[in-house]
Amino acid sequence: MNARLLFDEPGPRARRRIRVATAVSVLVLLALIGLALRQFADHGQLAASRWRPYATWPMWRYLLDGLRATVYAAAVSIALSAAAGIALAVGRLSPSRWIRWPSAAYVEVVRTVPALLLVYVVLFALPRYGLDLPLFWKLVVPLTVSNAAAFAEIFRAGIASVERGQGEAGLALGLTRGRTLRLIVLPQAVRRVLPSLISQSAGLLKDTSLGFVVSYAELLYSGKVLANYNHLLIQTYLVIAVIYLVINAALAKAARTLQARQGVRAARPARVPAATP
Repeated sequence: MNARLLFDEPGPRARRRIRVATAVSVLVLLALIGLALRQFADHGQLAASRWRPYATWPMWRYLLDGLRATVYAAAVSIALSAAAGIALAVGRLSPSRWIRWPSAAYVEVVRTVPALLLVYVVLFALPRYGLDLPLFWKLVVPLTVSNAAAFAEIFRAGIASVERGQGEAGLALGLTRGRTLRLIVLPQAVRRVLPSLISQSAGLLKDTSLGFVVSYAELLYSGKVLANYNHLLIQTYLVIAVIYLVINAALAKAARTLQARQGVRAARPARVPAATP
């Protein structure tokens, strides 16, 4: 959706205020970074000897093992959340209220529940009732339950954005409602919301840091173990922060690129075949 449909184009004075606010924000951010670096230097945290261990391969191999566990947990959670999200989105659009109402209730309720609370439910509540999941699933299950609601809203928005004539054309060709949705509507909807799906996946990747709570050996938990071993707390967590920053910046770049391509494709005029003499 074009942002101009929602907001008026800023005038000269508004653009000038935006530029001033941006410049002030950048200056404040740089001042805070400079103050933090000065504090680190005063306490010897910038000494080369404290950063030298991170130039060795064994240190990076340990962190990369944690990163691999993070990516694996995120990939499984994304796949399960997307599948559940499609089912919930279709359920919310179902003509049957017995399917529509439970789907809507799930989405509205789960969206208000913090993912950390769901982790605690899986970690402490379920074992009391005889359901003690493996360590990996103690992280993946609550992330899937939480993010399925967000994916459902994204897919529902994508389905609603597809022109009604597309579904009517499928029905006119003799396809059932389910086959029309699966073969015609859903592929178009997924393409339209792909940037939003990537952004949500980036958020889910960061949520895997909740593995710290269940002692799953993801990147943040690996950093905790490493900092306890080498007593380089600030250096370890700064390196981990940079790793998260690089990954999420790459995903954000991919989302912006896809959104820009979709904008160009939508703005491109349709070709009209030349009339034959």
